Amino acid sequence: MCKRLLFAFFAFLYYVSFGQTYEIQYTNSYNGKIQTEQSPTFIWVNSSENFILNNSIREQKSEYPFEITKIEKPSNTIVSYGFLKPDEIISTADKESVARQTFELTNETKKILGYTCRKAVTKINSNTIEIWYTGDLKISGGPSVLGQNLGLVLEIERNKNSLITATSIKKVKKTNIADIIKGPITSTDLLGYKDQLWKSRFTTLKVFENETINFSDESKSDEKIKRFANGTIILKKVKFPKISEGENVFIELKQQSNGDAYDRTGTVFFIPQNKSQSFFDGLEKGAKTLPVYENGNGKQYYGIIPTDNYDPSIEMMRFFTAFGIQKFNHIQLKGKDWQTISPYRQDITELKPSLSDKELWIGTFIGNYDKGGHTVNLEITIHKSDQTVYKNNTVIPLFNTVNIMEMAGQDYSTMFNAAKGLFAEFTLKKDLKNAQLRYITTGHGGWENGDEFVPKVNSIFVDGKMIFSFTPWRTDCGSYRLYNPASGNFPDGLSSSDLSRSNWCPGTITNPEFISLGDLKAGKHNIQIKIPQGPTEGTSFSSWNVSGVLLGIQ
Repeated sequence: MCKRLLFAFFAFLYYVSFGQTYEIQYTNSYNGKIQTEQSPTFIWVNSSENFILNNSIREQKSEYPFEITKIEKPSNTIVSYGFLKPDEIISTADKESVARQTFELTNETKKILGYTCRKAVTKINSNTIEIWYTGDLKISGGPSVLGQNLGLVLEIERNKNSLITATSIKKVKKTNIADIIKGPITSTDLLGYKDQLWKSRFTTLKVFENETINFSDESKSDEKIKRFANGTIILKKVKFPKISEGENVFIELKQQSNGDAYDRTGTVFFIPQNKSQSFFDGLEKGAKTLPVYENGNGKQYYGIIPTDNYDPSIEMMRFFTAFGIQKFNHIQLKGKDWQTISPYRQDITELKPSLSDKELWIGTFIGNYDKGGHTVNLEITIHKSDQTVYKNNTVIPLFNTVNIMEMAGQDYSTMFNAAKGLFAEFTLKKDLKNAQLRYITTGHGGWENGDEFVPKVNSIFVDGKMIFSFTPWRTDCGSYRLYNPASGNFPDGLSSSDLSRSNWCPGTITNPEFISLGDLKAGKHNIQIKIPQGPTEGTSFSSWNVSGVLLGIQ
C-alpha cells in the first residue's frame, strides 16, 4: 500500500514538474505597428512536444494549404505537417536542423509577461535574429524552430523591425491537436515535402510536356496535341478555371534545342473563338481562307487584323530560342559552362479577362526548318496575390503580324515598307476607361543593314493622332552568352549572340509595352502602326512582328 502511495506521489510530482502543458499566444508587429487582420500564432508546449500553429488552424477555419509544426523533445526532431487539401496531409521529419543552430549568448535580460528572459543572437541568410528566452518554466519551445534548445522563447526580432512576441501564457489540461491532425498522413523526404506544399499554393495548368516543335512531314496530330505547318505549330485545348480579381497569372516555357542550332522566333498564343471565324480555321483550311489585309504595297497578309466576323490570335508571350542550347553543348570554349535549358517566364495577368472560365486553344510556334527542331514544356500558373497592378476587365484583340503559319505559306510582315503601314479598325460597344495598348514589337532582317540590327522608330496612331513613339532596342544580349553554345564568334571578339538587336536577344523574351490611351468612347476607332522599314537588298528583306491588344475597364 505504501509503495502504491509513493508511486502515485512521484507520478503526481512528475506531472506537475514535467507534464504541464502551456498555451502561449504571440502577436506579430512590424516597425512597432501591430499587423492588422492577423491570425495570432500560438503554441502548445510541454516537456515532450511543442506544436506551432495559429488561431485559424486551431478553429479549423484556415484556408488550404496550411502547416503545423511539431518539435519532439528531447530529440528536437522537427515534424512538419502539410495540409494540402481536405483529407490530404503530408509530413516530413528533420532531426538535424535544431542541433545545427548556433547562437551568441549575451548577458542582457528583460521581463516578458513577468518572466526573466535572456537574449541570444544568430544570423540567417544575412538577417540578424534576436531571441529572448526564459528558463523559469523549465521547458523549451517557441513560435518557430529557432531556439528550441535554449528555453522557452517568448520573443523573436528580425533586423530590428519584424517582431513576434508572447502576449499571453496559460496552463491547459488538454489540447485539440488530435482533432486537427487526423486521418491518413503520407510521409515524404524534406525536399519532396517543400515541393508539394509550394505547388499546392497555386493552380498549375499543364499545357505541353516534352513536346517537339520541328519541321517534318512526319509531324502528325494525335488525340492530345494538334500539329500544323509541318510540326512548327503545336496546339492544345486548355480549360481555365474562374480566375478571381485577386489572382495573378503566369506563363512559363522551357526550351531546348533538339537539333536546330539557330536563334528562332517563338510565340505562345491563344485563339479567340467568339466570332464566326477564328485563326483555328486558318490552321485547318489554310492561311488564305482568313481575312486579307492590303495596304498598297502589292502584297496580301492574311489573318492579322480583326473584322466583324474574325479576331486574330492573341499573343501571350514572344520569345527567341538561343543558339543550340543543350544539343550543341559539346562545343567547348574555355571558361564557358553552357546552360542546359532556356527558361521563359512572364506575368500575363492583364490577359485574365480573356482566360477566366474559358476553354481555349493554346498554341506555341517556333519558326525552324530542322527535323530535330526544339523540345518545349509549357505551363500556366494561377496565384492568389495581394498585388493588383492590372485592373482591366476587358481584352480586345487588335492585330498580330507574327507569321505563325510561316511554314504553311503565311507571308512575313513586310507591310511597313508602305506609308500606310499597319491599319486596323475596331468598334467599342461601351466606353473604355483607362485604355492601354499592350504592344509587342521586334524587328527582323538578319544582315548588316537589316532591321534586326538597325534601330527603327515605332509610331502608334489612334484615330489619326500619334499617341506614342519609341525605338525598341536591346543592348543586353551579351548577358545571355552562356545560353548560346552554337553562337558564331567573330574576329572582333564578339559573338553573334552578343549583338544588340531590335527589341530581342537570343534566349530571352520580349516584354510588352503598355501604352496609355486614356478613355475611349463607345463607337468606331482605328489604330495605325508606322515603322520606317528598311529596303530589300537582293534576296534579303526586313520585317516587323508586332502584336497588340486593347486593355481597359468597361
